[in-house]
Amino acid sequence: MLRSWQFIQTVIGVIFRHPVTGATIIPILPDGRIVLVRRQDTGQWGLPGGIVDWGENIPTTVKRELAEETGLELLKIRRLVGVYSSPDRDPRIHSISVLVEAEVQGDLGAKDTLEISQVQAFFQEDLPLGNLSHDHDRQIQDYLNGLTVLA
Repeated sequence: MLRSWQFIQTVIGVIFRHPVTGATIIPILPDGRIVLVRRQDTGQWGLPGGIVDWGENIPTTVKRELAEETGLELLKIRRLVGVYSSPDRDPRIHSISVLVEAEVQGDLGAKDTLEISQVQAFFQEDLPLGNLSHDHDRQIQDYLNGLTVLA
């Protein structure tokens, strides 16, 4: 019984005292436009992405989150853009986000309408930079500057 309680305490400690891992995606359509999503909770634009589910790897998370938040199909992960781990990058929780650039295709449309209110594709010069959710302004700037970042 004591060992079971110690195990439970350890699991609770891991869950509540360690960052959550997620994936963030820079989806690139065949015409070069970048897809952003508008969040229901803040009304801000941002990159699609989310938490890695139990038993998933990053590519599986990228594929699932793209489908849920944008309606798009993942063709290929082009490159790792960065890993963002600052404790204040997400106002809700300490999270580590793995940012990837991805080739995508399909018709835009959020499946998860509780989280996402709108999906839109932007040419680089039309991106609504300056007030994106979380640290997505920095993530997009790092991507546009061709950087690979560990932050």
